Amino acid sequence: MVPLKTLSGKIARYFNVLLLVMAAAFASPAAEPGVGPKDGGAVRVMSFNVRCTSVRGHPRGERVDSVVRAIEAVKPDLLGVQEATPEWMADLAARLPDYAWVGVGRDDGAGKGEYSAIFYLRGRFEPADSGTFWLSDTPGTPSRSWNSFFRRICTWAVFRDRATGGMFLHMNTHFDNAYTPRKNSVPLILDMAARHDGMPVVCTGDFNTPEVSPLYAALLGGTLDNAKFLAADTMSVITTTGGFPLRRLGCFAIDHILVNDKAEPLVYRVVTGTFDGMLPSDHYPVYCDIILRFI
Repeated sequence: MVPLKTLSGKIARYFNVLLLVMAAAFASPAAEPGVGPKDGGAVRVMSFNVRCTSVRGHPRGERVDSVVRAIEAVKPDLLGVQEATPEWMADLAARLPDYAWVGVGRDDGAGKGEYSAIFYLRGRFEPADSGTFWLSDTPGTPSRSWNSFFRRICTWAVFRDRATGGMFLHMNTHFDNAYTPRKNSVPLILDMAARHDGMPVVCTGDFNTPEVSPLYAALLGGTLDNAKFLAADTMSVITTTGGFPLRRLGCFAIDHILVNDKAEPLVYRVVTGTFDGMLPSDHYPVYCDIILRFI
């Protein structure tokens, strides 16, 4: 249980920041930020909902190059993807040869359905353990509960840094659209984070949960915090959703990178640029450079 003082402090701090961020959202869009160089000791973590199929006349096959170029521009060490169909997984695996990945399809725990896979630089990390659990009453088996629209999953891996031997947990997830499934998914994520609190924890995902939502406050009710507001160098852009036509902004940030107190965010960015003349997805990818504090 997190002390009430700690939790109320988090909420108060985010409320003040959100007032500033919401004001920025109604102002004219700022110049698009470039992808900057990374601190040599940091790990660059990226979260990207690639959109499973067509986006208002922009089919998956038309967007593959744009998605890959966005990833190549960021050069993440770790990449959590959402809505990655088997076709997407085949494309990404073929086009990103420096990366290996962990994950399963949500429909059968094998190759069917969307993946919430984690791609990792094979030369820097190796998985010591990995798995997937379902956001349901029976997390160990392919399932859905609470009248969710779809089966939803969280893929996780405990990685070992090949250079230092340090271990850390990376979770990647995609919450349901409906409120009750999202509410009941929060404890599953927090429990996994708490069970690995002796090491750095990073959780990426499309949480379908904006920063003004009570469920967002619940996500921060355990050991996790939002890297966006912890990073010294961050962005005052409220939205991570784009869509079509180009440069149309959404309303709220729903794609988050969460960390525990053994992960120190340095730089946080939302990648709002276009690649090959188009937005690669209806979500902007986000990334954060993080120092992992190994014990």
